[in-house]
Amino acid sequence: MYVDPVLHAGRPEDLAARLPKEQRCYELLDRLGVRYDRADHDHADTIEACLAVEQVLGGRICKNLFLCNRQQTDFYLLLLDGDKVFKTKDLSKLLGVSRLSFAGAEQMQALLDITPGSVSVLGLMNDRDRRVRLVIDRPVAQAEQLCCHPCINTSTLKFRTADLFEKILPALGREATIVDLPDPEDA
Repeated sequence: MYVDPVLHAGRPEDLAARLPKEQRCYELLDRLGVRYDRADHDHADTIEACLAVEQVLGGRICKNLFLCNRQQTDFYLLLLDGDKVFKTKDLSKLLGVSRLSFAGAEQMQALLDITPGSVSVLGLMNDRDRRVRLVIDRPVAQAEQLCCHPCINTSTLKFRTADLFEKILPALGREATIVDLPDPEDA
């Protein structure tokens, strides 16, 4: 997988060459005064593929999981450490929801304008009806920086986690539910 070894500050110079959903991410961050760095790369749709990207970013990329209840009426975006073991029963218990599972690509596209492998907290800007609940595992919420895709998995951004809580989520009219998922060795 190719990763541009140069860490770029801010949006790409040739923004017109990027998808509209990616352009909207840069527009949102710039409008809110969020400073961010960007790494460009080939498609990175797994945590394993993101390891080389992390070297350029100088930060850890978290897992972003799109989940739903059995009836597919309630949706959740979970952010957790990339190497953390995830079991749906643990999150289901913490949220008081029975039978969480992975939501389908169609729902991901319809609600977040994102395709599998590109899931990102920035996709919440596309959820105008606020149907997706943001859930963040405490270690990610307490990290100094957050790394995520700008709604497409050929770039990865790094910005202060504080900016997520102080600027991005308030601008989107959102709040996060912070959970304490068990550590991998406890799972």
